Amino acid sequence: MSNDAHSAVVRVEGLRKHYGDLEALRGIDFEIQAGEVFGLLGPNGAGKTTTIEILEGLRRPDGGTVTVCGMDPGREPTALKERIGAQLQATVLPDKIRVEEALALFASFYRESASLEMLLERFGLAEKRRAFFGKLSGGQKQRLGLALALVNNPELVLLDEPTVGLDAQLRREIYALIERFREERRTTLLTTHYIEEAERLCDRVAILDRGQVIALGTPRELVLRSSQGTRLEVSLAQPVSPDRLKQLDAVLDCREVDGRYFLHAQPTAVAVAALVRFLEAEGNALLDLHIAPPTLEDVFVEMTGRRIEE
Repeated sequence: MSNDAHSAVVRVEGLRKHYGDLEALRGIDFEIQAGEVFGLLGPNGAGKTTTIEILEGLRRPDGGTVTVCGMDPGREPTALKERIGAQLQATVLPDKIRVEEALALFASFYRESASLEMLLERFGLAEKRRAFFGKLSGGQKQRLGLALALVNNPELVLLDEPTVGLDAQLRREIYALIERFREERRTTLLTTHYIEEAERLCDRVAILDRGQVIALGTPRELVLRSSQGTRLEVSLAQPVSPDRLKQLDAVLDCREVDGRYFLHAQPTAVAVAALVRFLEAEGNALLDLHIAPPTLEDVFVEMTGRRIEE
């Protein structure tokens, strides 16, 4: 934990939460510094949404301490509401409320609010100001949800899986908006189970699995800690058992997904040479080879033995 408590917008220590016999959070610790985009990365059921709900004051923890903007969310929810903004996994509003009406309604909940005209322009909703919520596309609803999260010009923005269910183009639009949060030094907590999202958007990431933080650091730091080596993505003319590829020189691991082989190798050149010799001896052919550094997915697989999106 950082010693600079004054710059920590969020401090979580030993956080625990039970739902009956299910231990959703098992003593997690992390801090979020002012101005950073911090990610909670993990599979569904890891405890990400529970964590956000506790930070918002919507749920009471069963153990540990939580400080958000210098306040206890459980004891000071009304005061905290003025200083945070949140977008939940789905923005649900009455179908017949208009976009500008929704913004005005949410603004009325706070003592001070941002310019509604600015929010309409910023989130590409100016032309939809009179549109009913029920007539908006999925991407427009997500953009409205982000606008509503910023209606009180918050110190901290909490985003729970903001791009889930969106296609690639709409995800990129949301990414661009979140990247602007970083440029503005607006402190942001983002939960996601998308590897690309965490690597692209987050200054630091806590990887959460089964209610525990199993790794924490910048995406680069976490990848550099991995012992998995370089990733080789391989397509072959004929199928081969991954177990046989694991036996090649310098190959640390191999798995097959939808006909493609993912090998982790170190050193890379030795593994590639061994692969070529093996294929020649087998009368097989290399159709495609892509070499890439390890990813946060590889870190997760190394620590848990499974993929994040399984």
